[in-house]
Amino acid sequence: MVKQDFLIFAAKYLSLIFPVLIAVAFLTLVERKVLASQQLRVGPNTVGYLGLLQPFADAAKLLIKETVLPASANRYLFIIAPGITLILSIITWVVIPTFPDSTLADINLGISYIFAVSSLRRLWYINCWMVFKF
Repeated sequence: MVKQDFLIFAAKYLSLIFPVLIAVAFLTLVERKVLASQQLRVGPNTVGYLGLLQPFADAAKLLIKETVLPASANRYLFIIAPGITLILSIITWVVIPTFPDSTLADINLGISYIFAVSSLRRLWYINCWMVFKF
């Protein structure tokens, strides 16, 4: 029974996260096209029909890039910082009602939860900035 509940939760979570990630990718494409038209130049148009595969090409390029670790940086923090930032951004969506009958986590203090996670995210940014700066 626990495994079935976990699979249902995972399916709901993926049905929430996947459209958000795809929307962000294509909104970035739209932004690049608009900025290109404002600057009177050709925007991303070489990958796929009218550049529609550009977000996937960008993702592939990002995944195969070489990781450059600064010599004076904390290696462990430098590697996990993007993951923690992503997790803090994604867990905000848990209490937002996206399904007609429920949310992923039905808590009474949803707005307080969002403010708490947002403040954690800001503190995390400040912490990373201080660690990477000095």
